[in-house]
Amino acid sequence: MNVNVVPCTTWVKRGVAAPNPEKVQLTPAELEGIIKRTQTQLEDIDSDSEVNDQNDHVVANGNQTTNSAPSGENAASTDEFNFENYDDEDGNIHCSIGGLAVINADGTDPFVTVGEDEDVDSEKEDDIIKPDDNLVLVAHVEGDASLLEIFVYNEKEGSFYCHHDLLLPAFPLCMEWLSFDPSDAKPANFCAIGDMTPIIQVWDLDLIDCLEPAFTLGSKPKKKKKQKRVGHKDAVLDLSWNSNYTHVLASGSVDQTVLLWDLENGTPVTKIKHFAEKVQSIAFHPRETHHLLTGSADSTAKLFDCRTDDTFKSWEATGEVERVLWNHFDPNYFFISTNNGNIECVDVRQGQHVWQKKAHEKEITGLSLSSSCPGLLVTSSDDSVIKIWDVLDIHTMDLVFEKKTNLGALQCLSSCPDSPFVFASGGDNKSHNYKVWDLMEITAVAERFKGRSLINSDSVSTSSDSHQGELMEVTEDMECITLKDKNKVK
Repeated sequence: MNVNVVPCTTWVKRGVAAPNPEKVQLTPAELEGIIKRTQTQLEDIDSDSEVNDQNDHVVANGNQTTNSAPSGENAASTDEFNFENYDDEDGNIHCSIGGLAVINADGTDPFVTVGEDEDVDSEKEDDIIKPDDNLVLVAHVEGDASLLEIFVYNEKEGSFYCHHDLLLPAFPLCMEWLSFDPSDAKPANFCAIGDMTPIIQVWDLDLIDCLEPAFTLGSKPKKKKKQKRVGHKDAVLDLSWNSNYTHVLASGSVDQTVLLWDLENGTPVTKIKHFAEKVQSIAFHPRETHHLLTGSADSTAKLFDCRTDDTFKSWEATGEVERVLWNHFDPNYFFISTNNGNIECVDVRQGQHVWQKKAHEKEITGLSLSSSCPGLLVTSSDDSVIKIWDVLDIHTMDLVFEKKTNLGALQCLSSCPDSPFVFASGGDNKSHNYKVWDLMEITAVAERFKGRSLINSDSVSTSSDSHQGELMEVTEDMECITLKDKNKVK
């Protein structure tokens, strides 16, 4: 598979990562166990695929026929990411660890020729993550290999380098940082990743040379073992962590559902099914902890109140919804980007659009607000263009700067949580596909925003302290934020 792309990226706040990430030291027995489990999983996948292939053949009136896939324009509209034919492409989305790892009888790796006493310590200082460092998480797919690359970015020093990376089992499509560890009461430094499979992988970013995720969410059915499916039925396109209720993670999927996961026990407790197409973007409200915003390819954005049965508001968009974004400076409004290059602003209180604007020539894959500079909105698109807007006046959208990048078709965009003018974007250019932008180096941006008062978005509140306390008490139990479909979520 001839590909080199960064499909998703996100940031980790300063002071969160462990100063000295722990290097995993596997015993030969542990490594052998991982290899055997991986081989068993791959065998189960192959076995289930054979069964599914047999079931795809329908016998009618004694004649064998096959279910045909849509073709032409219809196929493009219903299967944008070519999920139908993904398994038939060259390469394998699963990592065949069994063919890569070899262990000698004495427990040594025959491919390692440098002894421990010969290790070079010249880069030891780079291994230490300082309090003023940000981590930048980059999903990187090159050929058949999918990696989660953990970069260190220090704005003051101007440094940016890869600290360590993790080998992923499948093509990543979305990621979300979270600090909830079901096995430890202390805050964690985890990254949840949705990929081409229905299973969500959660990785510990404070571990180096880790071969397995800290835990996974969901499981595929195993017909031979008579195990039922848990979770999604298809690829996971977006994730949203509820930072107010840290044990709650939402996921949107190609299977036209949103699931709310209880991270305490790793199970889905709520299923939202009010969609006619794949769910491409989801976001919890920054203050109202029960409210979940969704955008799907059925050209609608929906706002759900997770405390009540089937309660939601819906807005028609001008195209398939690619991204949804709360205005965290004033969460009475949110933004929508679409596959035909439009951006739309919606007033939740009035239940109607404030404006819509043609912003790009192709689908808008990135939609991000500055962490603390009000009105600074950045968009990126499949047309390779990045644009900077001023939306301080919520009734207008003023273009400040635009640039055609050399990153290829832009796939993702993310704002630094600690620096108001630092953003990162990734694309599919095979030779250069990732960049961290300091927007203050752009004259037009500096002139527009340098005098603007910065606001810590975490301090903005639309609810009184007493009301917020009431919400926290009401939803202390996960049962309180479940919807009608919660029973037997599979």
